[in-house]
Amino acid sequence: MRPLIAVFAVALPFLLSACSSQPPVAEQPGAGVEERKPTAVITTPPVVPPPITTAAIDPYSLAALKDPKSILFKRSVYFDFDMFVVKDEFKPLIEAHAKFLANNPKLKMLIQGNADDRGSREYNLALGQKRSEAVKQALLLLGAREDQVESVSLGEEKPVCSEQTEDCWAKNRRGEMLYSGEF
Repeated sequence: MRPLIAVFAVALPFLLSACSSQPPVAEQPGAGVEERKPTAVITTPPVVPPPITTAAIDPYSLAALKDPKSILFKRSVYFDFDMFVVKDEFKPLIEAHAKFLANNPKLKMLIQGNADDRGSREYNLALGQKRSEAVKQALLLLGAREDQVESVSLGEEKPVCSEQTEDCWAKNRRGEMLYSGEF
């Protein structure tokens, strides 16, 4: 029993010092509980955007290029036999494309000049180049930038009609305007 008293006598000061150095723990109040009553849930129908119509298409957006009702959908300028002067009937078309390019400065256009199959290959290449240059100059005068428009000649190499008639030849005498991604 003596050894037990000795251990107790030695351990008692440590036990008392450990207990006395800690302040008494105060009891903390519990977290408050908020009382809520259920309320009615109000649901609204989802907002549905209006359908896209051709009237809603911005004339300077890329969608206008694919809309058959838009003037920008048309890309061909036709020329008279042996001529490279832009006819008055195509000036509104060129003006619309020039404004489109001016409003979309990152877009680029390639104008391909074409000729019918009458005349030599060299002559038709030169005539196709003059036609594409005529369309390019008109675009530049109306607001397009030089770095947006490139003109090339295809001569008689890309006919849209192969019959030997005046109507068919007239379809091949053209300048075609193609935008980035189309050439």
